[in-house]
Amino acid sequence: MHCRAPAPLSLIMLSNKLRSALGATLVAARVYRSLVRNTGVVVAFHRVTDTLPEDGITRGARAFEQFCQFFRANFQVVTLGDFVARLERRDPVGGMLAITFDDGYLDNFEIAAPVLERLSLPATFFVATRLIDSKAIPWWDAKLPKAPAWMTWQHVRELSRAGFDIGAHTQTHVDLGTVSGGAAEADIEGSRRDLLEQLGREPRHFAFPYGGRANLLEENRRRVMAAGFRCCVSCHGGIVVGEADPFQLPRVPISPWYRTANQFGFEVVARRA
Repeated sequence: MHCRAPAPLSLIMLSNKLRSALGATLVAARVYRSLVRNTGVVVAFHRVTDTLPEDGITRGARAFEQFCQFFRANFQVVTLGDFVARLERRDPVGGMLAITFDDGYLDNFEIAAPVLERLSLPATFFVATRLIDSKAIPWWDAKLPKAPAWMTWQHVRELSRAGFDIGAHTQTHVDLGTVSGGAAEADIEGSRRDLLEQLGREPRHFAFPYGGRANLLEENRRRVMAAGFRCCVSCHGGIVVGEADPFQLPRVPISPWYRTANQFGFEVVARRA
């Protein structure tokens, strides 16, 4: 399905409650920022809503705000564009964090964006362009009691005018690990063209659907590069330590695996250790 990151084996024996407590201790001791000074992070959300139970791609509004507050307090939150530009220059991204969203759900506009604006946090919204302004029900939503709605193009334009970055997520949320050739090229290029036509500017950032290691053929990564994008982000976990290839940029999905923001904070440090 969508992106999920397993815990490192070194963390398996620790309960989530203990991880949260350890993360809170690091923050309270005012040592957290020093521990992540050499670590860069890109996080990924999908749905932010209280109308559905939390699952692999859904976080509640309160939890989302708590994570955003944690990011703001403990990292230098930057735009994905700034994060990528530093990687291109081989400048360090330690202590920096970029916030991203996938797919284009309406709750991103109605719930997530106001929280981000209130906390003065930048973010990138990766949209599957043919889902926008549609009533399509993708397979992963088919069994929900009520399918969540998509943003309209007007919503996407308002996010862009508000200063948020809009990135491409293909046209149809195609699995680029199984589709190749002309079909893959059309979906990648088509998403870039759709965003250019709707927003009047070319998207610079690309997130491949599903986000797993097996969901992007190398030939399709080259197609993303050839289309003029500056990065290609995954969603199977991973932090940035030292130099990194913007076209193999990992993201940490903020799924309910992270019961609290403090647990997330501890695991970032533990992954670095």
